[in-house]
Amino acid sequence: MMNVAWVGIGKLGYVCAYTAARAGHRVMGYDINPDAMNTQPRLYKEAKENGTGDFNDYLGENFDLPENFMFCDLEVAVMQADIVFVAVQTPHEEKFEGITRIPEDDRADFNYDSLIMAVSEICQYVRKPTPIVVISTVLPGTMEREIKPVMAENPYAHLCYSPQFIAMGTTMRDYLNPEFVLLGVDDEWAAEVATQYYKDLLGDDAPIRRMSVASAELTKVAYNTYIGMKIVFANNLMEICHHIDGADVDDVTDAIKAAHNRLISPAYLSGGMGDGGGCHPRDNIALSWLAKELELSTDFCEDIMYAREDQADFLCELVMDAHAEIWERNQDAWEKHNLDISIKPILILGSAFKPETNITVGSPAILCKNIIEDYGYHVIQYDPHVDDHGFGFSGSSPAMAILIGTKHTEFTQWRFPQGSIVIDPFRYIPDQEGVTVVRVGETRQAK
Repeated sequence: MMNVAWVGIGKLGYVCAYTAARAGHRVMGYDINPDAMNTQPRLYKEAKENGTGDFNDYLGENFDLPENFMFCDLEVAVMQADIVFVAVQTPHEEKFEGITRIPEDDRADFNYDSLIMAVSEICQYVRKPTPIVVISTVLPGTMEREIKPVMAENPYAHLCYSPQFIAMGTTMRDYLNPEFVLLGVDDEWAAEVATQYYKDLLGDDAPIRRMSVASAELTKVAYNTYIGMKIVFANNLMEICHHIDGADVDDVTDAIKAAHNRLISPAYLSGGMGDGGGCHPRDNIALSWLAKELELSTDFCEDIMYAREDQADFLCELVMDAHAEIWERNQDAWEKHNLDISIKPILILGSAFKPETNITVGSPAILCKNIIEDYGYHVIQYDPHVDDHGFGFSGSSPAMAILIGTKHTEFTQWRFPQGSIVIDPFRYIPDQEGVTVVRVGETRQAK
């Protein structure tokens, strides 16, 4: 087992560092934010190693790794480390996050300032041959252009690029059960040390794939954008089925999922909300920027992002049409109380980017909220995993137009006001008497 320094212990780094310590490595964590350097339960929701439960059960009073999981300053961590992992964010501006429409003719690469600064500071303390393993998401060419010149000042610092293929909310499970481990090899010795680390973590049969650094950089963003493409494709099928009598999107996608030879895995191939999270939308936008920089013949990733927005627009139009239908039914009563249709709110249930988490980065549900508000409507958005206040209906609650924005299990138990119309892109809300459930992409509707 190794002495491992983790520089950057945020949402990804903290869970990975803790997981490495559970596997037996001696882990020293450092973050530029001192508030991150503790064993207290985290505010964001993460599952345990099996993908269920609450990672916070391992923290707080239950923390059980006092000897081989510790926090220290950067100098101590680096000087004692056999290998240094750099898990520093490479953020995008909020306008490129995916919760608003992408700006016309405005794209950007990721911001590498924090990563460059972190690697520069690490190199100040490297006193013996040490692999510096960057796991941050970058566009191809970034290590050569931005990071290697910084590391060149210290002959003991050896680069390896090893991005992680995890989903926020299931980081621990995904880190321990990767489809493959990616090593971008710049230095053979550093790659061998990184290989041994992963074998200690995953076993001697760890599925390691070695390639050039540039290929590894592209593989990471290509992986994320491919997921976005699958979701766009599935949602296109959902929209077609919604307009064709007798067509059912789940029947269609279930059949396609069975085509393991010539097609792909069933993951992400179900109709629903658009792609989300801290990686996929922003990676598409970053690759769109790269396409323009390279003057590619087509900007495929831009097409995916515009399709994602168009499909969000489709769901927004469904709930706005439902809102107008409810207004027409109750127009006399509303006008009697001087209520305007644009003031009467549309309700979106869920703001997290996926079920059973409280992470809202890149949320398609928030994108829908922003789109509907752009049309001039008032929107209420509530998520039981995100908001610290309660929400519910009484027996006298008026009918509402409701969009299910996140597939939280709790919503199947909710009783909606009589006369409401629920737009359900996940097709999982059960029938309720007096309520119209529009299961998008499915012919059957509950009333």
